[in-house]
Amino acid sequence: MGGKIMADKVILTCTECLSRNYVTEKNKKTHLQRLEIKKYCPKCKKHTLHKETK
Repeated sequence: MGGKIMADKVILTCTECLSRNYVTEKNKKTHLQRLEIKKYCPKCKKHTLHKETK
């Protein structure tokens, strides 16, 4: 089996202050929608919604 991993790097941006805080990976073949995660924003100093940017 073994093969190539089909994960691409995506940048997560805070929806409140628009700072780009996190880089993660997602499989674009299985997850077609944009990633949305609540994460801690060091600039806002609270947990906010972070969305995937292009």
